[in-house]
Amino acid sequence: MVSVLVTVILKKAQSTGSLITATVLTAIGANLILCDQYMSIVMTGKMYAQAYKDQGLHPKNLSRAIEDSATVTANLVPWNTGGAYMAATLGVATIAYLPFNFFCWISPIVSILFGWFNITIEPLNADDAEEDTEAAGANSPA
Repeated sequence: MVSVLVTVILKKAQSTGSLITATVLTAIGANLILCDQYMSIVMTGKMYAQAYKDQGLHPKNLSRAIEDSATVTANLVPWNTGGAYMAATLGVATIAYLPFNFFCWISPIVSILFGWFNITIEPLNADDAEEDTEAAGANSPA
């Protein structure tokens, strides 16, 4: 089911900006649905890793997009483990601290803007592609 969703999303994500936007929105959506930020991080990373390579983008762009979305928005969702922990620890409802948690809702917006304006987006170099090939060969059974 996930592969069908990814295929539909990636048909529309033809540019760097749209791919990063799709990554950020997927990670936030996964936080809302999966109720655990780690599941959101892993699922989003696995879903989009090949798409970043196919577009010639360094994996650190994917990592940054996930960190700017899945990691920081988890505590904004009341039923997510991050939000439940924060609410219990602070003794304040998640919705009460949400407007003051600037970093957590501005970070995904900045990440999307950086993607569309090609700010700090690193391309995949030939050296990086060779390292990936060598690492895949080292990890495969002999």
